[in-house]
Amino acid sequence: MMLRFTQGRLLAYLWRFGAAVLLFSTAAPVFAASNYAAEVKTIRMWPAPDNTRLVFDLSAPIKHTLFNLKSPNRLVIDLSHARMRSKPSHLDFAKGFVKDIRYASRNRDDLRIVLDLRSTVRPKSFLLKPNREYGHRLVIDLIGKQAVKKTKPANKLKYKNRQRDIIVAIDAGHGGEDPGAIGRRGTREKTVVMAIAKRLEKLVKRERGMRPVMIRTGDYYVSLKKRVKIARRKQADIFISIHADAFRNAKAKGTSVFVVSDRGASSEAARFLAEQENQSDMIGGIDFEEIDDALLKLVLVDMVKNSTMETSHQVASHVLGNLGKVAHLHKKTVEQAGFRVLKAPDIPSILVETAFISNPAEERKLRSGKHQQRIAVAILKGVRSYFHTNPPPGSLLALGNTNGDTKHRVTRGETLSAIASRYRVSIATIRSVNKLVSDRIRVGAVLRIPYRS
Repeated sequence: MMLRFTQGRLLAYLWRFGAAVLLFSTAAPVFAASNYAAEVKTIRMWPAPDNTRLVFDLSAPIKHTLFNLKSPNRLVIDLSHARMRSKPSHLDFAKGFVKDIRYASRNRDDLRIVLDLRSTVRPKSFLLKPNREYGHRLVIDLIGKQAVKKTKPANKLKYKNRQRDIIVAIDAGHGGEDPGAIGRRGTREKTVVMAIAKRLEKLVKRERGMRPVMIRTGDYYVSLKKRVKIARRKQADIFISIHADAFRNAKAKGTSVFVVSDRGASSEAARFLAEQENQSDMIGGIDFEEIDDALLKLVLVDMVKNSTMETSHQVASHVLGNLGKVAHLHKKTVEQAGFRVLKAPDIPSILVETAFISNPAEERKLRSGKHQQRIAVAILKGVRSYFHTNPPPGSLLALGNTNGDTKHRVTRGETLSAIASRYRVSIATIRSVNKLVSDRIRVGAVLRIPYRS
């Protein structure tokens, strides 16, 4: 028997049928998902010496709240109208402040994430908009107690009348969340520049009268502003930022050395590269409320008034000359551009673009350990030649005589072994050049320390 429906009865029937399907269908969870404003797609974690950064990749912007719990230490993160797309994986809890991550739904629509911590931290969070590398992100920085204490820049006057090492600050560009430029074979700038930086660090350690300081020691991001702060806190005599540039034209090639400019870039390519590097904070993730453009302007004024910019240019010239012996130069002169990371008012600073990672041939070179070593040696030779010609007052190099040797006056409590270790020469060498018959030395004696190249 065929049922006949009027238009009104048919609509009523369909409405009741649809309501029943929504209530009892096994596909009900799909409908419930529409209540979520965003999903947490992945979680990444970057441990650093004084902080740990967590990055939540989101499908859309999200509202969130944080609060700490003690006994044991935990950080609770509540995300409104959110869910976890899949269980977080590939997280290494061996280092950093986070021991474990747990999560569960809360109030049906919200997501609660709990971080089990090794110690008390000060959390800081902010949202980042999409850029060329990533979509929406929630960044949470866990800052350790010691990092919270602000460290004043050290006063170089305390070195007066002391023999000191020249401090070489080595800055491997990018890191952590910011991979830098990426070559066609997938080579990441942050990886190759860290390899070169570590090689340079080893070379500087072997240099008499020099000591290296690494701005970052692992795969984590340091803001451009903080890189300068670290160099100042460590009383750096020179700041060297190492990069591997990329350009729109894959045929672009060559090594470049840059100093900061207060009048614009020296070329279109220089301007492009500076813009790319200055976007690093947007990719690596910083809270832009921290940036003080007025301070940057004052920094440039100060730099013009003193010799920092001139010294930077001289060091850059020495480094460029030595790089030209081992690599093709993009330009045979030092270039200038408005790199943020070079704007320390009191530290001569240079930026070395080791090669164009966007050029397949140069990408292959950057992956080579031999080429990385050649670049590191060339940078060291440039720095060494400048400081041997222009040693800072009070440094070991400044106390050297015309043939490159150094004179050391023995003070109470010093031993020949300690002096040899300090100058990185053997005890036998010191005994030989000073005609010593034993390891005994008297207070006030002046020893000649031979130069070791």
